[in-house]
Order: sequence, then structure tokens, then C-alpha cells
Amino acid sequence: MGKAHPLLHAGSLPVHALRAEFPILGQTINGHPLAYLDNAATTHMPRRVLQAMQQFEEHGRANIHRGVHTLSQSATDAFEAARATLKAFIGAGDGHELVFTSGTTEALNLVAQGLWAGGPGKAWLRPGDRIIVSGLEHHANLVPWQHAARMSGAELAILRPDAQGHLHLDDLQQLLTPATRVLALTACANATGERPPYEAMLALAVRAGALTVLDAAQAASHAVPDLSALECDFMAFSGHKMHGPMGIGALAGRRAALERLHPLRLGGDMVDWVSYEAAGFAQLPARLEGGTPHVAGAIGMAAAARFIDQTGREAIDAHVHALRAQAVAGLSGLDGITVLAPHATQSALVSFVAEGVHPHDIGTLLDERGIAVRTGHHCAQPLLEHLGLGPTTRASFALFNTPEEVDRLVAAVAHALEMLR
Repeated sequence: MGKAHPLLHAGSLPVHALRAEFPILGQTINGHPLAYLDNAATTHMPRRVLQAMQQFEEHGRANIHRGVHTLSQSATDAFEAARATLKAFIGAGDGHELVFTSGTTEALNLVAQGLWAGGPGKAWLRPGDRIIVSGLEHHANLVPWQHAARMSGAELAILRPDAQGHLHLDDLQQLLTPATRVLALTACANATGERPPYEAMLALAVRAGALTVLDAAQAASHAVPDLSALECDFMAFSGHKMHGPMGIGALAGRRAALERLHPLRLGGDMVDWVSYEAAGFAQLPARLEGGTPHVAGAIGMAAAARFIDQTGREAIDAHVHALRAQAVAGLSGLDGITVLAPHATQSALVSFVAEGVHPHDIGTLLDERGIAVRTGHHCAQPLLEHLGLGPTTRASFALFNTPEEVDRLVAAVAHALEMLR
């Protein structure tokens, strides 16, 4: 395996052993070993997650909740066990509930639409109310609130970051009014890596009487928020951001807050009774889980949570933060490179721009060397425009990435700059 990289010090993650758990990492791309640095978009699944899902599909597949036969009952047990595992993973207590969704985007839409739907006298959002959304957000935590404001007659206010991409408590305090009904905020900006002081901001909003919504998609695989320690009404995250399957996610939060939501999906399994004229909704969480769920996905997502805990949360956090620091140092040393949010030491991603060079060209040349990164606006175009930027190149790290891969990234970017200038 060669001489150990100096950043792989004693006590760090057994990265090379962990890599053996991920079959996809063993391939070559364009004749080079794959260096997968696009984890902020989608992480890969270890064998134990794949095996958990395969076991269900081969031996336990059945629809849940309403069947009296053995497979249906065992599938129901597995689905509800997955829910319990994920609740424990995020620190959900007795006053919390977890609703399965297709991912973070559906979860955030469920909240935004659920707070204005339901008819006169029932909706949480009304004309004259205020919705505050941070200026760091992915489109999935902005566009639904734009729509909610239009449909409800509420005002949308943006908590804008400063020129370095920071959010400030004083600025939030100025935006909070007695009419504020919602604060929507990310745990980590997917375009820059900025980690806002979301704990204090959520608490400030709750004291002002607002419901709080946390987009935890970028924190699901490292720096996982502890719901029990947060003034947080709703938290959304996705399986595919935490070494689980695509097409599955969760909305977790206070049961009293979730009960305010009008269901987004109406139909099977979310009703208590139905007549030709009307219907009564089931209790949580079923009330918000209409239709046949992604049972294998829930099982895989729970297996991914166990994988993260067994690997060690603190070790994962330290590892990806060190890789990010290494990348920031290396990229900052290249002529004409500007790294966004270089101060964001608790992030697992680095986003940068190169003077006179388009990110898509950099990404293409990196791919020729087997290095997978993401280029573009990262579904955060308003933030990048606010910072005076266009598209960027983003590299993002996971527990299976190595310091050698970061060295390859920096060398490949330097080569790309030579080729393109």
C-alpha cells in the first residue's frame, strides 16, 4: 500500500479498510483509480447497506401495515424498526416523531405546503405573516417557501449573509417580528460549506414565536444534529447523503408541530376512515405517509445510520474536516484560485473558482484523471449571485476518502489551469 500519508495519523479512521466496504470505489475511470469527491451530492453505500436491502427484497418483501400474513407482518416490523433506529440516530425523544419521505426535498415541501394548506382557520400561515429563510439555502429550502408565501399571503424575508458568506445573529434579530411564523435554515450550506450558528438561531426564532425548520441534508453523514438539544420543530434529511439509498428520507420533529401540517399525499394508509363524502386522517406518522412506502429504502437508511455510528461519529467528523483543511491549503496555493468560506473548518466540502476558467472545463479535465467533482450553481444560485459569483467547482469528502485523493485533486486542478489558460 506504500508509505502512509502524514495526515493518516494514529487514531484516525481505518480508511483503507473502510474503502473495502464500498464496491463502487474499486473501479477505474479513464484508466485512473476512481477518486469520488462528489459526496455532497450523493454518498456511496457500503456492502452492509446493500445486503440489508437485498435481504429484505429476497426474503421479506411485502406491503406493510394492513396484511395479516407473515411476510406483511415481518415487513411492518422491519419498517418500524428502521424508524426507531433513525429516531435514535438524530436524538429524537418521546415528544418527537419521524415521517418517511422520498428525501429532503419532499420533506421540506411537506412542511412548507402543509403550513398553508388546510383551508381558512386551519392554516398556520396567513396574510401578513412573515417567513424568514436564510440566504445560504439550497433551492429545496427556498422555492417551497416562495410558493408558500404566494399561496398564503405571507411575506418572505431573506436573512442575507455578509460578503464572506456568514450569517449573523444580530441580523436575524432585526428580521424577527411578532408576525414571524417560520424560520427556515440549513445546518451546512451545500454551495460553500458555511456552517451557520443554527443552534442559537433556532432558539432565537422559537423565543419570537416562530416554527423552526432545519435542512440537515449536508449534516446527515457527519456533524449529525442532535434533535434533543435543539429548539427545532422540523428537521429534514436524506438517505443518499448518509451512505444510504436514493429515494428515501425523513422529516423529523416535534409531534405538536407535525400535527399542524395538512397532509401532502392523500390516499392509502393515511386515513382512519373514508366515506364517499369525506375522510378522517390517521394519527402520526401514518397521516403524513400516504401510499406504499419505500420499505427497502427505510431498511437501508437505518443500516446506513448504524454503519455511521459503528464507524464513529467523532472520528468521521475529524477525518472529513482534516481532508477539507488539506484541500483548502492546497487549492489556495494555486495561482488565481479563490476558495469559498475558507474559514468553515467544520465542513466536509470545498468550493472554489478559478480566474478566467469555467468550472465545467475544470470538472471535465478532472474526470479525465478519474476524479469526480461537482460543477455549477449547486442548486444555490441566489447565494452565489449574492456573493458576486457564478458557478463553482466543488469537491466534497466522506469517510472513505484519503489524503492521497486530495493530493490528486490539487495536482489535477493545477494541471487543468495550465491546460486552460
